[in-house]
Amino acid sequence: MIAVRSRDIAGAEIAWFAPLCNGDFEYLGVHDSRFKSNWENTSKIVRTADRLGFRNILCPSSYQVGQDTLAFASAVAPQTSNINLLTAIRCGEVHPPMLARAIATLDHILKGRLTINIISSPLPGEDLPSAARYLRSREVIEILQQAWTNDFIDYQGEFYSFKLPTEPVMPYQQNGGPLLYFGGYSLDGVDLCARHCDVYLMWPATIDKLGEQMKLVSEKAAGYGRTIDFGLRIHVIVRESEAEARQAAKNLMSKLDEELGINIRNRALDAKSYGVSLQSQLREISDVEGYAEDLLWTGIGRGRSGCGAALVGTPEQIIQKIEQYKDLGFRSFIFSGYPHLKECELFGRLILPHLETVSLPEVYQRIPEAEPPTPLAAGIRK
Repeated sequence: MIAVRSRDIAGAEIAWFAPLCNGDFEYLGVHDSRFKSNWENTSKIVRTADRLGFRNILCPSSYQVGQDTLAFASAVAPQTSNINLLTAIRCGEVHPPMLARAIATLDHILKGRLTINIISSPLPGEDLPSAARYLRSREVIEILQQAWTNDFIDYQGEFYSFKLPTEPVMPYQQNGGPLLYFGGYSLDGVDLCARHCDVYLMWPATIDKLGEQMKLVSEKAAGYGRTIDFGLRIHVIVRESEAEARQAAKNLMSKLDEELGINIRNRALDAKSYGVSLQSQLREISDVEGYAEDLLWTGIGRGRSGCGAALVGTPEQIIQKIEQYKDLGFRSFIFSGYPHLKECELFGRLILPHLETVSLPEVYQRIPEAEPPTPLAAGIRK
C-alpha cells in the first residue's frame, strides 16, 4: 500500500490545461491562427472548464510565444466562479518576497482558489546545474512557507538572505497557504517534493512504473514524517467508440513533419531532463501503433516535449482507467487534448459527469469559511 495523504477521500481533483505557451493545435505541429495562445482563446478555455465543473486548471510557464502566467492568471481569475488556478511559478524568476506578494494578491482575488505549480527547470538563457536549481527552488519554497506561517521571513541561504515582516504577503488561504504541486524525477527533485510540497505530479507511464515511482516518493516523504498526494498529468482523446478515438489520434498526428517534431521536443527548457527521457523510453516500449499498455498511446510524444502520452478510448474505457489510477493512489488529474477547447467540451460532456470530484484546497482545509484577518481581507488597516 502506497502512503497517500488523501487516500480516504472517494473523489479526485479533475483539472484541465490552459495552453498559454503556443501549444494548441488541430494537427500537432501545424500552426493555425485559430488556436493562438492569446487572451481570447486561452481565457475562453478557462471559462469553459469552469462552467463544465473542472476543479482546477494548469496555467503553465515557458519562454515561448504566449502569455505570462501570473499576468494571465490575475486577469482571468475574476472571470471564474468555482475552478482553482494551478499557476506555474519558475523559481528564481521573481525575488521571493515580491513573488509572495504577487501570490497573496492572486489568492485574495480568487478567494482561496489558488494552487501553485513549482518549476525548477532553467531560467531562459540560464545554464545552472540541476543541484543548484533545486537548491534555489528549496530556498524559494522555504521563504514562501515562512511568509505563510510566521510573523517574519527570517532567512539565510545561499541564494537569498533577508529578514522581513510577513504582513504584506499574507495569503487568503490559512493553515499553510496555497498548496504546492511539483513534478520532477531526479533524486534532488524527489527530495524537494517529499520534504516541502503537497502534490507530486507525474507524467504518463505504465501502471507498474507509476506504482514504483509513487512508492519511492512516499517512502522519501515518510522519512520527513510526511505524507503527500499524487497527481497525473496526461492527455486524453475520448470518442463514443474506440475506433473513432483511435482514428482521432491518427488524425492529430497525420500532418506532423518528423524533423519538426524533433525540433519541438528539443527546444523546450526541460528538454534534457530525466523526466523527458522517461517519456522517450515509454515510446520505445510501445507497440507498432504507439500503445504502451491498454489505452495508453505514446504517439503524441512525437510532436511535443514533456507529457508525451494520452488516454485514447470510449468514455467507459477512460473512466475505468481513471478508477484504476485512483485505486493506485492518484488524487489529482490534469488532462488536456487537441484542440484544447474542443477536447475540454468532449471530456466535460462524456466523462466529467460520471466522476466524483473534489477541490484539494478544500480537502486540506486551506480555505477559511469567513474572510481571514489579512490586510487584503478582514484585517484592520494599520
